[in-house]
Amino acid sequence: MIVFPAIDIQEGRCVRLVKGDFSTSSQVAEDPLETARAFRRAGAEWIHMVDLDGAREASPRNSGIFREVAAHSGLKVELGGGIRTMEAIEDCLESGISRVILGSAALRDPELVRRAAARYGSRIAVGIDARDEMVAADGWLDTSSVHYLDLAKAMEQAGVGCIIYTDISRDGTLSGPNLEQLARLRAAVSCQITASGGIRDLEDIRALREMGLYGAICGKSLYQGTLDLSAALALCREE
Repeated sequence: MIVFPAIDIQEGRCVRLVKGDFSTSSQVAEDPLETARAFRRAGAEWIHMVDLDGAREASPRNSGIFREVAAHSGLKVELGGGIRTMEAIEDCLESGISRVILGSAALRDPELVRRAAARYGSRIAVGIDARDEMVAADGWLDTSSVHYLDLAKAMEQAGVGCIIYTDISRDGTLSGPNLEQLARLRAAVSCQITASGGIRDLEDIRALREMGLYGAICGKSLYQGTLDLSAALALCREE
């Protein structure tokens, strides 16, 4: 299983939110590139990055930061937040981003997801973020009437091979991932599943690994020290 340390960017700063609430934004690190390099020194190969301004404003905003991290950190970057056109997807992938995450676009424009998956294959992932099991969009400001499993099945049919699932009620809380919802998702589709939201410690990483998931995204746990990245990576490398 891949452990993805996370950096969320708002107005050029590394921040974390609680349950996606922008009013809870707090800075957790000084410099995005140096933070990414520290993750690389700990042994990470990937980093999960989110353009929070882009998610809220429906178009990319902090592109320079993500390009710099992709070019100079030694990490592969997966990026989400405000990427809602084929032009934006192409721009990201051509500027060194390894994988683009489509979130609101999966709900609003499934044909875009279908075309992107056909063209770019594994370089496209879909982020499904749910509140009370219903999919949220637009920086989590809007909750739809679409169930997360229904969207996952539709995205599998659209050719998507990787789904990132977040239970919004757990995000930024260190209360543990929603194993029940993740298990239901794992059983519903054949896509690679990455867990996001609530991961606190090594026991959470072990539980997700034992489920056979593709990845786990860790943010607040790393910044607050409840999870040691090197130990998590070592656990996931074990046979």
